[in-house]
Amino acid sequence: MAVERYDLLVIGAGIVGLATAFRFLERFPGKRVVVLEKEADIARHQSGHNSGVIHAGTYYRPGSLKAENCRLGMADLLQFCAEETIPYNICGKVIVAVDAGEVPRLHNIFARGQANGVRCRLISQAELHEKEPHVRGIEAIFVEEEGIIDFPMVCTKLRSRIERAGGGFRFSSRLLAARPEGNGVILETDSGELFAHSVANCAGLHADRVARILGSDPSVKIVPFRGEYFELREAARHLCRALIYPVPNPNFPFLGVHYTRTIHDHVKCGPNAVLAFSREGYTKTTVSFGDLWESLTYSGFLRLAGRYWSEGAMEMWRSVSRRAFLRALQGLVPEVRDVDLLPGPTGVRAQAVSRDGKVVDDFVFEGQGRILHVLNAPSPAPTASLNIGRAIVDRLC
Repeated sequence: MAVERYDLLVIGAGIVGLATAFRFLERFPGKRVVVLEKEADIARHQSGHNSGVIHAGTYYRPGSLKAENCRLGMADLLQFCAEETIPYNICGKVIVAVDAGEVPRLHNIFARGQANGVRCRLISQAELHEKEPHVRGIEAIFVEEEGIIDFPMVCTKLRSRIERAGGGFRFSSRLLAARPEGNGVILETDSGELFAHSVANCAGLHADRVARILGSDPSVKIVPFRGEYFELREAARHLCRALIYPVPNPNFPFLGVHYTRTIHDHVKCGPNAVLAFSREGYTKTTVSFGDLWESLTYSGFLRLAGRYWSEGAMEMWRSVSRRAFLRALQGLVPEVRDVDLLPGPTGVRAQAVSRDGKVVDDFVFEGQGRILHVLNAPSPAPTASLNIGRAIVDRLC
């Protein structure tokens, strides 16, 4: 049987992989592109289990890949939404200091937002309560440009654009092995062999494993963290008008529990951040002993756990104690009651951790020649995806 030949093969049909295929076909009409996906459809993991927030770039270190790609990607995303009539709402977000001890950190975040060109401003307690009447806080940042969207819908529209441009998909196909051949790579899958001149590894939760199959030694390992949410019952949704975020804990590399009104007019509360027992562990009882062993024996994770053991223990306690989760939510919105909380969605974040035990804070691209690996693309990757796709094409071509 003849081996199918492609100019670009993208591994992973999440939003970054889809954006990469879309950008390649946009730049090189008529070229042959295929997206390889082990699941039966697009956006089955992080792209279909995220908060639905359009991030403006307030938190990120100026000059970082996150800051640059977020700002450019947000503009690209809104243009794409206009072209494809995808609904979104630029509703704004408040980042809230609940006491005087958080104010200096709030001002540091504001300075980052200003440096990144984000339309944001410091607001008083009085103005905060005009915007979010039920929030407890003494000062806040109002980020004018933050919004909400349905990212799975974006993925669906990207798929349509790829297919209209002649691109293809190989679903339910796992990468098994790879070997160089001529001016490209032969990829062996469980549905046959494929040849590609260039390969973009956008495999998300499995990106480090795919990198090793493709012959690389990635500098980081993916450690999966599960984020668990509640939703507010309909009678309590008035407690959150838009997006309410805390000042992040500088001793823990996650944003903390927050309130997110979705484009479908629900209100999600959370998440916590606990080690997932499987790279696709969306429930507490989903366990892959291989995945768990890989995490627990990784020197980088052990160093990370040693550094943040107390914060990690609190996250785990919130995972098993509804009362503890409620107390965290009441820190921002005191009127929330236990009866207001309904079980919500979960997601698993593919977090790159370095060998020295640091949570990698920026996007990570590695590779050489015709193969590029996206080894860390957490939030704001959905917002930034169209510019990330452009950057990947730039690096490969």
